[in-house]
Amino acid sequence: MSEGTTLDSRTVKVKVYTRSSRPRIETDTDGTYRVFVSSAPEKGKANAEVIKALARHLGVRKSALEVVSGLTAREKVIRIEE
Repeated sequence: MSEGTTLDSRTVKVKVYTRSSRPRIETDTDGTYRVFVSSAPEKGKANAEVIKALARHLGVRKSALEVVSGLTAREKVIRIEE
């Protein structure tokens, strides 16, 4: 599993960029994941795409990830259940 900025052993910080022409995940110098998604931030579409992309990147199930902070914000804290 890749390591991003952790608040504890099971959370990562994520900054979301919506309406991207090329969906991808990058890691900032401080370890925060920068997640670029093509969806617009409406009706949870971008959050769903972030969870899907991050699960693939980390090698975990989508159901193992949960947004615990920042549900409607660009900066999020995501918990990883094991």
